[in-house]
Amino acid sequence: MPPPTDTPDIGEFTRGAPTPIRRSLDGVSTLPAQPVPSGQQPDTNPAKRLLPANPKAAAIVVLAFTAMLYLVEVVDAILPADLDHGGIQSRTLAGLDGILWAPALHDGWDHLFSNTIPVMVFAFLAMAGGIGRWAIVTAVIWILGGLGVWLVGPGDNAVTVGASGLAFGWLAYLLVRGVFNRSVGQIAIAAVLLVIWGSMLWGVLPGDPGVSWQGHLFGAVAGILAAWLIGRGDRVRPAKPAGNLGV
Repeated sequence: MPPPTDTPDIGEFTRGAPTPIRRSLDGVSTLPAQPVPSGQQPDTNPAKRLLPANPKAAAIVVLAFTAMLYLVEVVDAILPADLDHGGIQSRTLAGLDGILWAPALHDGWDHLFSNTIPVMVFAFLAMAGGIGRWAIVTAVIWILGGLGVWLVGPGDNAVTVGASGLAFGWLAYLLVRGVFNRSVGQIAIAAVLLVIWGSMLWGVLPGDPGVSWQGHLFGAVAGILAAWLIGRGDRVRPAKPAGNLGV
């Protein structure tokens, strides 16, 4: 008869034996193993992350979004039609669909260049809670910010375009999320962002007639609203890892 194996199975039978071989499980955990990467603690609440859990995936999303903005500008420069006319024309039914297109359009390369770094930095940091959460935040800023411009933006056939409303929305989201999430770390990051980019916030006030302060203002308001909605949702349901959508 072969010697019994060391596997702690209950009720294991050896061929030809009239009775089962029983072994004690004292001191052996029967709970499923929870693997944790070396040197890293498991995420219990994605809402309180400071940086994306998967920086590579977050960077790919940011680069893809930025590449889309540049591709649109290339197409706009090549085609005889002026795509910028598809932006938001305030208080006109014809300009209402511009809410969907305005953030992807820019009034020339200088306009796009000035928006690129803020868009990339703020979008990357806003993915700390996961791609799904970032998509929700972005949708709130995109739609509500654009709707605000459509309601109170300039008239006289003026067209509002540009991703700066998104940049202001992400920045505002990052500045206040720590308060709603009760995260000291996120508040510390907000303080750093305020030191570096705080002067941007003056853009929510009227000034240069060629700059849409309405887009900046309503983008920022939408970002604050998104942070409040996300924080409120996290407080009313148990925290859990972000799963496959987490970055």
